[in-house]
Amino acid sequence: MTLYTVASMDLVWEGALAPGTPLCELKIGGMLMEAEPLPEGQYRIVRLLAGPLNLYLDSRFAPGSVIGSSLG
Repeated sequence: MTLYTVASMDLVWEGALAPGTPLCELKIGGMLMEAEPLPEGQYRIVRLLAGPLNLYLDSRFAPGSVIGSSLG
């Protein structure tokens, strides 16, 4: 990858190698997803990994949605 920029490389790569939020895999309603744990047993969907094609259009499973672990 080539970056053409006038910014210093320290500024460009700042935080690039910092550890991110720990993610977990959940299977809810037949959809396998990667999610970020939140307080009180809730999760924020990061991305969908596998499931029936019609569930990809379901707004409940949209990335960024907050779900409870009791769904299932």
